[in-house]
Amino acid sequence: MRTAAFRLMLVVTVLGFGGHALLLPVLPLWVSRAGTGEFGAGTTTGVLMATTVATQLAVPALLRRVGYRVVLGAGLVLLGAPAPFLLLTAELGPVLLISAVRGIGFGLLTVAGSALVAELVPPAEHGRATARYGYAIGIPQLFLLPLGVATVDLLGFAGVFLAAGIAPLLGAAAVPFLRTGRPVRAEPRVQDPAELGTEMVRSWRAGTGPMAAMLACSLAQGGLVTFLPLVAPAASAAAPLALFAVAVGGILGRGLAGGLVDRRGAGRLLLPGTLLAAVGMGVEVLSVGGSGWLLVVGAFAVGGGFGLVQSDSLVSLFAVAGPARYGAASAAWNIGFDAGTGVGSSGLGAIAEPFGFRAAFGAAALLLLAVLPLTRRPTP
Repeated sequence: MRTAAFRLMLVVTVLGFGGHALLLPVLPLWVSRAGTGEFGAGTTTGVLMATTVATQLAVPALLRRVGYRVVLGAGLVLLGAPAPFLLLTAELGPVLLISAVRGIGFGLLTVAGSALVAELVPPAEHGRATARYGYAIGIPQLFLLPLGVATVDLLGFAGVFLAAGIAPLLGAAAVPFLRTGRPVRAEPRVQDPAELGTEMVRSWRAGTGPMAAMLACSLAQGGLVTFLPLVAPAASAAAPLALFAVAVGGILGRGLAGGLVDRRGAGRLLLPGTLLAAVGMGVEVLSVGGSGWLLVVGAFAVGGGFGLVQSDSLVSLFAVAGPARYGAASAAWNIGFDAGTGVGSSGLGAIAEPFGFRAAFGAAALLLLAVLPLTRRPTP
């Protein structure tokens, strides 16, 4: 973790995710002010995440074929270069095309970045390294997500679009100085067909707990973040405070998990992290229509529990996959994160519309409790 390569990778991550976070809340505002309805504004994020997930499926093979620097650099260029072109039009069609291109870049960046964490440090430091990687992702989002819209009032859309384009491109300019190798091709550790089948089943079972915890927590947090402004008491600061609490809880959870995972082994924080997130969603059920402070407390618990799960599940998947499959483990983890967030937003919304937010948040809490049995066994 003290090498120049790892530190430079963190700087590149901050620049890439900073450009992503700055534009995320501003782009729907850009198209909505041009007359596009709420559904059209929402599709800008939907298209971005859809192309992100689709791209993530192909990244492990790309990493083996062309290496980390090419994939990482291409991702940063595709994420940043299209942003200034948004100034040319606010029409939904061209904006969705730009969002799709940026989603491809973001998919390349996310998988290559988290896989590179495992490549650059030894397994004994994976926990702390993923925690620092989490800081590099979370701190830009903590400040730039809420500041994005405010920046429009200060610098206009032009300033935001230029900044969102320049930051990833600065990261891309640093990538050639990043010393990395190329992932080795995945080779079976056993050659006998019966033993190979047993090994595949064992790996699948070992990866079930981390993925189940990751999906359930990302679903819960994705739905919570989406609907916090609608649930918070009117004319109060509860909504922005709760959103801030989710982000702070996530950063603290990932940081706490880093050292614990290295000392005690991967997989041991999945259960307490998932349980903490479930308790947080239960608090959110009680907060609906009531105290704004309960809303903030529950949001902090959800973010903290998910933070524990994020670091532990990533290290667990690296341990299950082995060095030859770090890219595949990274892809699975990122897809779980992004797909869970999307499903949480739409799925909890589908419950909330007929039955209310108490039912939606309660369903998320029950889902988190339901996956607890899968998280009990530490990763070997």
